[in-house]
Amino acid sequence: MYIKLISIVLFVSIFTGCSTRGVKSHSSNTSHSGSAKKYNSVQSNNSRNYVHPTMRPYTVFGKRYYPTKVRVGETFSGVSSWYGPDFDGKATSSGEIYDMHDLTAAHKTLPMNTIVKVTNMENRKSVVVRINDRGPFVATRIIDLSNKAAHEIDMVKKGTANVRLEIIGFKDRNDKKTETKLAFNTTPKEVLTYDTYALQIGSFSIIDGALKTQEEYDGYKGYHTIIKDTEYNNKRVFRVWLSGFKSEAEARDIKVNSPFENAFIVGE
Repeated sequence: MYIKLISIVLFVSIFTGCSTRGVKSHSSNTSHSGSAKKYNSVQSNNSRNYVHPTMRPYTVFGKRYYPTKVRVGETFSGVSSWYGPDFDGKATSSGEIYDMHDLTAAHKTLPMNTIVKVTNMENRKSVVVRINDRGPFVATRIIDLSNKAAHEIDMVKKGTANVRLEIIGFKDRNDKKTETKLAFNTTPKEVLTYDTYALQIGSFSIIDGALKTQEEYDGYKGYHTIIKDTEYNNKRVFRVWLSGFKSEAEARDIKVNSPFENAFIVGE
């Protein structure tokens, strides 16, 4: 059985509710002090630090998830599952109504409306989907496909498949019912605009290393550090960002004259 979170409603509020998501063979259906306070905090909802409801941290079964921006070209691997009739017509975490006949999917941390190419590594069939929901909340699984998307890559009967995800673009949710046309008929490109930028200055499998790096560089040249709790190849990864740059050029200038040789720029 799969556990489904209906946690966030766009433009209204954040709420949490759990339901059961099932896939059958033949049919769908440690504590820390000091800097840990910064790690556990959520940015205030004001004009400068506004975080869209679908990008705010949330908790399911005691595990904290931190939705994180990604870049076009990034790839991830894991196990895909799918969901269908039992959820058709019900609200998703984005506030949209789930339609099992649309090419959509659920992911724990990708931004809503991220366009993802999903390849079934067992038969090399691919499908392009738009993220509009959260889940699946099973440690070994990376994405939950709609019924139609699962059919496209021939994984409905088996129920799960080893897949590769590739970020190919982002979509404005106001462009209704055109998500697949965007992916298939245009050159994939990043269309998100960011309010601020950051430098990823560290990546750790254990939070202690992330906390140490955060404390060491918090306030560096007037910028602040934050920790992003993410998942990569089914493993928990704590990424440390030096944050608050007003432009990509500003972030690039700081990187050139800093000790962060291997840092890269991310949008917030």
